[in-house]
Amino acid sequence: MTKAINLRFPDPTQRVAIEAAAKQEGVSRQDYILSVAYARATAVEDRFLDAFRVSRSRSGDAFAEEADTAGAGAQQREAELQARCELEEQQERGYAA
Repeated sequence: MTKAINLRFPDPTQRVAIEAAAKQEGVSRQDYILSVAYARATAVEDRFLDAFRVSRSRSGDAFAEEADTAGAGAQQREAELQARCELEEQQERGYAA
């Protein structure tokens, strides 16, 4: 046996508005209220997921930017190391001569 939802709306204006909306949709008041509650809940979920996707995208961009910066730093260190080795070799050759 299905148990009916007991929803009481003390505000008569609110109750009338809900009943009119339910009648217009062709559903019971309880079904209307549940469908509206579900729609609101999924809208909140959708906003959360959209914000999460934007945040994840920003984080991904920041990590990619950091990786590019780190890569450039590594390239610069490699070039400096190479230059230092060449300079040391030139100095050793100068002492040998």
